[in-house]
Amino acid sequence: MRYNRLYKDNDFLTPTNYTQKLSEYTVGLKYEDIPPEVVERAKMIMLQTIGVTLAAKGTPIYDKAVKMAREANGGDGGGVTMWGSGQKLSAINAALAMGTASDALDWEDCSWTGHPSAGIIPCAWIAAEEKHKSGKDLICAIVAGYEVYQRIAMAVQPSDERWKKKGWGLTSWQIFGCIIPAAKLYGFDARKVDQAIGMGCECSTLPVAYHATTMSDFYHYEHGYRARDGFAIAKAVEKGIHNNRDALDCPRCYTGVICGDDGKNGSGETKVQSGEADLTWLDRDLGSRYLIMRTLMKHWPANMWVQTPVEIIHDLVEREGFGPEDVEEIVVDPPFRNRMDVPDDGFTSVTHAQFSTPYVIAAYLYDPHPGAQWYTPERMKDPKLIALAKRVKPGPSPEGSPMTGFKQFREERGFPMRSVTVKLKDGRIFEEKMDCHPGHPDNMMSREQFADRFRIQAAPVLQGERLEKALETLCHIEDVADIASLSDLLC
Repeated sequence: MRYNRLYKDNDFLTPTNYTQKLSEYTVGLKYEDIPPEVVERAKMIMLQTIGVTLAAKGTPIYDKAVKMAREANGGDGGGVTMWGSGQKLSAINAALAMGTASDALDWEDCSWTGHPSAGIIPCAWIAAEEKHKSGKDLICAIVAGYEVYQRIAMAVQPSDERWKKKGWGLTSWQIFGCIIPAAKLYGFDARKVDQAIGMGCECSTLPVAYHATTMSDFYHYEHGYRARDGFAIAKAVEKGIHNNRDALDCPRCYTGVICGDDGKNGSGETKVQSGEADLTWLDRDLGSRYLIMRTLMKHWPANMWVQTPVEIIHDLVEREGFGPEDVEEIVVDPPFRNRMDVPDDGFTSVTHAQFSTPYVIAAYLYDPHPGAQWYTPERMKDPKLIALAKRVKPGPSPEGSPMTGFKQFREERGFPMRSVTVKLKDGRIFEEKMDCHPGHPDNMMSREQFADRFRIQAAPVLQGERLEKALETLCHIEDVADIASLSDLLC
């Protein structure tokens, strides 16, 4: 058993080799060993992530991200094609733009720990295109990315008290979802993957969530920053930087720093559960249980805790046929903390609007076809839409907490039950309840449902035969010999 020699002293009497295990898993994972249902889930996650990136084309966030990447690139040129625009960029700069754009509409996935697809999918695709890898190689890198990312992220999840004080620093551990696919597709051996993980620990951001209070759209750019950093780390390891291994096995290096604990018990032995860090997550069921299968896929371009009420409204509108002018009042119960805000003068950021249940319901009622048009500056300040949003009221139950909801999600106890009551001006009243909306792992969308969503998402870029060709190719990506051959497919 090997561990960092710098800490081979009496402070750590119980050495571990978690980093090596995760590295060997990454290298050893083969497409042929992945169960068919996991392959299918990886493809559908890829399909949706590409779709929501195309849906973001033309938004200020997408345009700014591409401009930043192009300027960093010194103009057009490189071996990677930007989804949507078709611009050629280097891998590092493409990752900045595509990671940002993947999260721009808050429409991708939500695992127990964040939005891994905004890093894993673009980084896997970029590395596969750059290195001329196959579709099977791409799928294998996606699965490896999810399995390693999720375990590292779960090992450092904050306590309730830290969450209350600091927030949920999901973009802190996002970097590991960006490193692993690149390392896998670059053909690193276990020693180099271990090194890349160690550099990821050094480059991980502090686990705070300023965006949750400021509602800044920089939240979306953070996903692009982590993707860029993941590729910069892969490039550095490829060039030969070393001596930064086994970082998960010394709590002072990562888990202890992130969780505020040095990882030692009173006798000097390393603890597998130290303070907030639970190191047993690092190899829990590794190779036998695929955590990618517990990923939630969003049905609507909105925050995770807004999904269910919007889904209920959608079902009621489809069944009862009412419109925005018919609504007297809508009551959401329980309301979720920080998810019911409606400023009198409208919203100043896309993030703020995406986190508002009343706003997203009103946006849906005025335009049932989801997309970037829900979040234009004009619409976010539209007096008519804001007036309707203000008629969406909190119910009488105590506020639900995202923190509590995530604990329920992680413990696989379903999802918080929500009810929506709609009172129409003609006196009719409708009420529906729902917990696991379409896209929740216990109510996952079918391939046909994913395909229908992709047609909506990709419409700003692809139409007609080109759209159907892209859809068919992505659904059978395992048959593609060289991802670089698809450079014109998504633009």
